[in-house]
Amino acid sequence: MRYHKIPDETVRRLPIYLRGLMVSADQGCEHISSQSLADSVGVDAWQIRKDLSYFGDFGTPGVGYNIEKLARGIKKTLRLDAIRRAVLVGVGDLGSALLAYPGFRMYGLDIVAAFDADPKKIGKTVNGVEIEDAAKIGTLRQRDISLAIVAVPRAAAQSMVDELVAAGVKGVLNFAPCKLVVPKRIKVITLDIAMELARLPYYMPRVEQMSET
Repeated sequence: MRYHKIPDETVRRLPIYLRGLMVSADQGCEHISSQSLADSVGVDAWQIRKDLSYFGDFGTPGVGYNIEKLARGIKKTLRLDAIRRAVLVGVGDLGSALLAYPGFRMYGLDIVAAFDADPKKIGKTVNGVEIEDAAKIGTLRQRDISLAIVAVPRAAAQSMVDELVAAGVKGVLNFAPCKLVVPKRIKVITLDIAMELARLPYYMPRVEQMSET
């Protein structure tokens, strides 16, 4: 079944399942039940079974899922069965942390280029990646890079993404706190860390309640 026929919420959970499978594989496991996978990733077992039903029958009654086979199937569905080259735009504090983060490789993602507009950063190397002049983003078209991570200030985000799209980028992970306007063929996922953090107090006791206890 093709990607666009799978519910977005299911696609959102597949990397979570993949991470759980990789952890279990590292522990020497060959099979895993939906309940064990649920316990490790924090998703209900029935939800896991429903999500995986979109891709065929990976499980065996009484045995569970073959971890290697299921991980391979999820990677194929997410199109992670080949190394995906990505570019980072904006090498500030957040961008530098992203360059140093080893977790991308778990999903077959490799940040191979980085750009910044600050002359003081251009030419420096962070975690093996040389920072290039943002004015040269157009050169990406010749480098077979289709994914981009944008970690620039809000005011610069739209213009940077416009340049990335013109250079052939098809998918953008956006950390700038704003909505980006792109052609329909381009996929943008925005992560506003401050907005996500702002949700947490709702689930916590009020300050006055805490002071009373």
